[in-house]
Amino acid sequence: MTLSLHILNKTHAVITECSAEGEVALVYDAAYAEGDMIGVTAPADTYLWVWLACGLPPALVYAQGGMFCLPVPFGATAQTYSPRAFTGEMHRLQARIARPEEVTARRDLALNPYDHHANKTLFPHVSANAETRGEAVFAARNAIDGEVANDSHGFWPYTSWGIAKNPEAALTLDFGRRVTIDEVALTIRADFPHDAWWTGAKITFDGAETQTVELRKTGQRQGFAIAPRQVSTLTLHSLIKADDPSPYPALTRIEAMGWDTPDR
Repeated sequence: MTLSLHILNKTHAVITECSAEGEVALVYDAAYAEGDMIGVTAPADTYLWVWLACGLPPALVYAQGGMFCLPVPFGATAQTYSPRAFTGEMHRLQARIARPEEVTARRDLALNPYDHHANKTLFPHVSANAETRGEAVFAARNAIDGEVANDSHGFWPYTSWGIAKNPEAALTLDFGRRVTIDEVALTIRADFPHDAWWTGAKITFDGAETQTVELRKTGQRQGFAIAPRQVSTLTLHSLIKADDPSPYPALTRIEAMGWDTPDR
């Protein structure tokens, strides 16, 4: 399978690119300019590891086909990434086809530090109906970026999903294919007393079956076992805020533990 990595400018013109079978690396020895994009092209229905910045972790993702484009972050958007991720004049990008045993291993199927609002090709992808002030540091993607530091807020590594004080806030994970999950875990932001917390929530699978979970005031991971099931999406909703003066509950991380289903 041919994989390609690209650096594109703001007009989508190719600055540099590299293609190879099975595994590819691209070294770009210049500073990124505002409007530049990082591109990954893979065949449809492909599982691959991508590592698109040295300051970000590699991730096992699912490609539906076509080119995935990640806008290089500048300004306020850059505050949600490690300061080492896209700066300087030497950048190394890598991608490789995932091995079968990696695809079927139990893991966090929600993890994708390269997700962003416009992503429609590289899964998982997350979206929400509310984000605090529309600011990048409170965007839905922060809940699946892999960061877990949660005793502060507003800048990396304290990224989180902020719900804009919306009691109807909901976050949806789209896996891009059918997967099997057996646990959902939530890590709430715990910058107390600035933050509030939730005492309960509901998780709906594929818009149908719903499970209710109870939450505690803690910065630790709260895991909830579920009967193994095949799903393509899940939605976190009906968040019940604690009786606390703070109006700011927020989510640092959501995990969906499970494995890929061969007959999806």
